[in-house]
Amino acid sequence: MAVPLAITIRAKKLGVLLRNARLASGRTLKECGEAIGVSSKRIASFERGDSSPSLPELETLAFYLDIPLDHFWGDTSISLEKKYDRKKIDKMVLLRRRIIGAKLRLARQEAGLSMASVAESVGISTGLLRQYERSERPIPLPELEGMLKLMNLSIDEFRDQTGPVGQWVSQEKAIQRFLGLPPELQEFISKPINQPYLELAQRLSKMSVDQLRAVAEGLLDITL
Repeated sequence: MAVPLAITIRAKKLGVLLRNARLASGRTLKECGEAIGVSSKRIASFERGDSSPSLPELETLAFYLDIPLDHFWGDTSISLEKKYDRKKIDKMVLLRRRIIGAKLRLARQEAGLSMASVAESVGISTGLLRQYERSERPIPLPELEGMLKLMNLSIDEFRDQTGPVGQWVSQEKAIQRFLGLPPELQEFISKPINQPYLELAQRLSKMSVDQLRAVAEGLLDITL
């Protein structure tokens, strides 16, 4: 295949992958243009395959869209349905609303507070609070925080811990902890050959003081 033709085909393919990545991330042409300092028309030109981004521009777009850079050298599109399935999102929101309503009612009862006293304290009607507890209406965050303050509870106790959002937050925290490590430790952890040492360290961290003492004594016996 002649080089100019190969370049044209590559530009068209890259454009399709760029559009797919942008739509999967829910970003507009304007937002992507602002992210790399070009016009929305320029981004549209990239997506049509009429022109192509430079490597630094592509790298910045991948970072901005939170898409692996390798996506632009592959043949597989990102599932828009997987990322933005409205029915799944609606179900998740409804489930979280029910959980929060039930937890709020339980917390209020355990604190020995009446619906009337809680409602009066945050400036809402008892009927509205009843709707909140029954998950019939979403609770505005400031109102939820105000009610939890009355019960000496933190909003953290009501945040998603095990659902999709909670898992995502945990992963983000894990990434930040990793990035906070010294470069030499990051390099050590990243090498597959060091995985047995990491697994050993993980097992040791779960041992009791007596178990660790027994391991240390066993190592001393071996070395002496």
